[in-house]
Amino acid sequence: MNEITLMEKIISLAKRRGFIFPGSEIYGGLAGTYDYGPFGVALKNNLKDLWWRMFVDEHDDMYGVDATILMNPKVWETSGHISGFTDPLIECEKCKHRFRADHVQTKPKKDEEGNILKGEEVWVCEHCGAKNDTKDPQQFNMMFKTHAGASEDASTVYLRPETAAGIFMNYKNIIDSIHPKFPFGIAQIGKAFRNEIAPRDFIFRLREFEQMEVEYFIKPDEWEQTFEKWRAVMHQYARAIGIQKNDLHELEVPPDDRAHYSQRTIDFEFDYPFGRKELWGLAYRTDFDLSAHEKESGVELKQLDEATKEKFTPHVIEPSLGVDRTVLATLLSAYRQDEVGGDARIYLALPSVIAPIKAMVSPLLKNKPELVAKAKEVRKELQKVHPAIAWDDNGNIGKRYRRQDEIGTPYCITIDFDTLGEKPELKDTVTLRHRDTGEQERLTTQEVATRIRESLS
Repeated sequence: MNEITLMEKIISLAKRRGFIFPGSEIYGGLAGTYDYGPFGVALKNNLKDLWWRMFVDEHDDMYGVDATILMNPKVWETSGHISGFTDPLIECEKCKHRFRADHVQTKPKKDEEGNILKGEEVWVCEHCGAKNDTKDPQQFNMMFKTHAGASEDASTVYLRPETAAGIFMNYKNIIDSIHPKFPFGIAQIGKAFRNEIAPRDFIFRLREFEQMEVEYFIKPDEWEQTFEKWRAVMHQYARAIGIQKNDLHELEVPPDDRAHYSQRTIDFEFDYPFGRKELWGLAYRTDFDLSAHEKESGVELKQLDEATKEKFTPHVIEPSLGVDRTVLATLLSAYRQDEVGGDARIYLALPSVIAPIKAMVSPLLKNKPELVAKAKEVRKELQKVHPAIAWDDNGNIGKRYRRQDEIGTPYCITIDFDTLGEKPELKDTVTLRHRDTGEQERLTTQEVATRIRESLS
């Protein structure tokens, strides 16, 4: 399959089936913004719920917070974001479109006779095609500014460009209120905002996005084993959401490319249709954050070592996962095309635990009250296992199956006349259709309930 075509098909399916829509579409949209539709919200929430279960609930030493988006600007001064959170920017001299300098392709400049001019380069504008001389880029700070207060001299504040700072701001609050044993971690899922110069590639690079992050506080000599612990959890999560092992790659980030606070960083990269790009990150942040905030705030953030009775500044391991990039990687990993009964079809092979709909119940014919009544009874029973049991009686049964296949629904349950006892030996059984194979089997409602329950464990 052509990779560009694959991306186009994912974008089309996402809109057609109610996963993801362009933001502000009726007004022409706004670059770098997308809205999640009913099934997109469900998929995203399921990904977040599974992350919370695997990264927080299954660990006795993890605590959750939900920090504010707006914070005292001194937070960002101390973290280095106000002075250093920049991207290199260049502008087309003809159309004035702006681009990230590290995203444009340069080539040698030639004179009128076609001779290469040594040491000179040009770049071609993606928007208008004009050739531009390569110049030193400007440094563009990506934080969104706003103002807090009603007066003309209201304070300048920023929409947070990351979620980690909110965790560090609550480190002392967790210590004082929960009294956790050391080591321990703090987790958060929340929105972040970056004024990207050139948002692109659907929901891969956005101006408003969501992050799932852990800051795990440790003694300095524990960092390597803790790093490996969270590395393993990240791989487990990838497998659980259906990302294939061959599509996920670890990149050891070299010192010159690491963030200023990091002593070691691994980028988990995914094979997107537009290239191998960063999906998640795992960083050893040393004691940079707590040391910097302690110095600037004047509030002690050291921890007492119970064994030595000496105080030390905790170091931090940070697994950071972008929600939107995870949604995209999950959709790409699940996308399938095949034939069933000689007909071409598209389906999403989503694991049941993250599928927006766990099963669909349908009467074979919607104009038969006895079938409809029985189907509603079966659905109500299955919703005791999980509430995300859909109802669909629109069109013929084949069209219903195709719709559910594109949504990623693992099972379709059809109530027919055999269910009502037309064949006595099949009374109270239903047809269970499997999404991935199209195969069908006759089961009782309780057997179907067991099948669904097992698929979610």
